[in-house]
This record gives sequence, C-alpha cells and structure tokens, in this order.
Amino acid sequence: MNTTLGNTHLILLFTLALTLYACGGSDTQTDTTSDSATTSSGSDTDTDTDADADADNDSETQTDTTVVASDLFFFDDAVVESITTQSCTLSGGTQTTCYRITLAGEPAVDEIGPFCPPTITSDASQGGIWFDGSGEVYDIDGEFISNLDQLYGDGWQLYDLSTGEVNITDTQEACEAAARPNVDPAYQNYCVQCDLDYYGGGVSETVLLPVTPVPLSNPSYVNANMGVSLNGVILAAQAPVDAILSNYTIAAFDDCGGHINPFDGYHYHAATGCSTGVDQEDGHANQIGYALDGYSIYAMLDTSGFEETDLDECRGHTDDARGYHYHVASPGENTFIGCFHGEQGEWLGSE
Repeated sequence: MNTTLGNTHLILLFTLALTLYACGGSDTQTDTTSDSATTSSGSDTDTDTDADADADNDSETQTDTTVVASDLFFFDDAVVESITTQSCTLSGGTQTTCYRITLAGEPAVDEIGPFCPPTITSDASQGGIWFDGSGEVYDIDGEFISNLDQLYGDGWQLYDLSTGEVNITDTQEACEAAARPNVDPAYQNYCVQCDLDYYGGGVSETVLLPVTPVPLSNPSYVNANMGVSLNGVILAAQAPVDAILSNYTIAAFDDCGGHINPFDGYHYHAATGCSTGVDQEDGHANQIGYALDGYSIYAMLDTSGFEETDLDECRGHTDDARGYHYHVASPGENTFIGCFHGEQGEWLGSE
C-alpha cells in the first residue's frame, strides 16, 4: 500500500467525519479500527510539515462540537460530561483543536481493590499486587508481607509479631499521613491503602487531547500523567517507588494496577489486562486508552499473545489501519509508554 496515499485517505476520512459531526450527521460507527481516523491521521511521519497548517484549519472549523463518547471507544459512564471540542495550544506551541474530556475518576467496569492482605496467612486473592520497576510483579499475599526484609533488606516489619495482623492504613487520617512523599514516621512499616469514600467517590479530572496528533521531531520524555483509559481512569506517571520503599511502606496496587491517593483519587500505574476496548478485526492488541499527545494506546500483546517487535523508544510504531500508536509496557516496568511521540495536550485538573 502506498503510505502517503493511505495517510491522505485517512485525513480525508477524518475531515469528512468531523464535518458530519458539525452538521448533525450520523454518529454511527462500526469500524473497530477507525480510531486512527479520529486521533492518528497522517501520524506516521515525524517531520510532517503540513501538521501545523492542518491543525490551524481544524481550530477554525471544529470548535464547540459534541462528540459521542462511544465513538472514541470510552466505556459507558467513563466520562461524566459530554465530550466536546475546543481550540487549544499544545505543548510545542501548535494551535489546534482538542477534545475536552472529563473522566469519572473511577472505573466504569472492574472492581476497585483489594489492596493489602489482612494477615500474613492471607492468600493472593485477599491482596493486590506490587511492582518496583525491576520488571517483577509480586502478589501481595501474607508470604510477601512476611518476606519483605529478604527482598529489600533490614528494617521491614509490616505486621504484628504476636497476631500476624498486617499494619494497614484503614482510616482517612492514616491514608493521608502515609500516602505522601514525607510519610509520617508513625506510619512507616505500613501497607498503604485508601478508600474513595473518603473523598466522596471518584476524583474527576478534565483533560484536553489533540483531535489530530502533532508529531515531534524529537520525543518528549514522560515526567507526568501519561493519558486516559477507556475506563474513565488516569494513566498516571511512574509510581515513586524509591520514595515509597525508603519509608518502609508498600503502596499496594489492586490487580488492575490501580490505587488511591488523596490527590488523584483512583488511578492506574500499569496495564494488567483490565478493561480493554473492543476487539480489533485484524487480531491486533486491544485499545486501552489515549496518551496525552492524542495517539491511541493499545495493550502490550496481540490476541495471539505476541508483542510487536518494531516498537520505537516511546513504545510506538505505525501500521496502515491505525497510523502511529503505542503499546504499553509490561506492568513490572512501572510505566505505560517510554516517551511522547507528539505534542501534548493539557490537564485542566479536578472538577
């Protein structure tokens, strides 16, 4: 297939689709791989000199348009307001059009928790998981809690020697004292877990994502929250595991790779296979969300259990159906992507 023509065709399809939205046209979408027409058209060329001009044209013609959440593959109840488009300025200075998306802040599907096991005899079903960036993913069961000193050295004692009960932050006060960089010394040697009920449910976050991603000539490295899941939850920055471990705490994740803090509420630090989007017709990995630069993020493995072999340093590559897109890292790497391929949108904060 001629790549230039293929990309041009995608751009034309994208322009037509946006025009139909603006004119009250059909919002029906049946092609399960057509997210490239809404987020990745023309995105496989890092030095696309027409990108800024196209973005400027978009910003003039595509403002205050309502977008159906399911057309972007979000689960029902993953967003709490209608998705709209508006003019925006990306991290590299490009003026363009962005989707304005307000996440629910709690998973539309999948249960939250469990996190910390109650005793050192608890099995893996009673606790979540832990990863420290080494590549390993540990089940937080009683045996894990008992053997922390063997894994991380002296000074670890997260349970009562006489009863075997695990020290768990089970109040809002304890959660907030332990889930901060300067952990209160009284809560060192605790398994840290919080509850969304402390904060009245999910913490909604609004984000602007470019409708048409604008590639960078050089990648931008990730130092903040990376994107949004189709499940209504933030794809967060790397968990600060060094700081957590230095305070003799385990900030437990649930089996979906998420946990709760007082600032972002429930958020993910890894993709473990929960809440992926619709199947791709060609057996490609399922989509899990969008990066802050607007490119789609897909699961690590395809439906046959294989990982792509041509990923770049950002964990992205290009194919004819989806344009440029990412594949997540393994949970044990404590990240989703390696860097941003495009100019980023903007986090607008809690609602």
